[in-house]
Amino acid sequence: MSIFSWILLGLIAGFIASRLVNHRGEGVVLDLLLGIVGAVVGGWIFRLFGAAGVTHFGLYSLIVAVVGAVVVLFIYHAIRRGVAGGPYSRP
Repeated sequence: MSIFSWILLGLIAGFIASRLVNHRGEGVVLDLLLGIVGAVVGGWIFRLFGAAGVTHFGLYSLIVAVVGAVVVLFIYHAIRRGVAGGPYSRP
């Protein structure tokens, strides 16, 4: 896939995943970054279970990227909540 395809797939996956996880999105740039990272993570997770990862710009690759982006967003929100509610946070 070309870099443009990765960016477009990441943007779409990040947008869909942010709507699924917190219903509002994190902003275009963060959605894009989390979507691209999610595509990589989704490909790794799917390959771990013996399925194909992100191979081309299509519906299957979009599903893989969204699954990965949802995982990345859950981790992102857990870290944000952990930092905000951790032992070193201010009251």
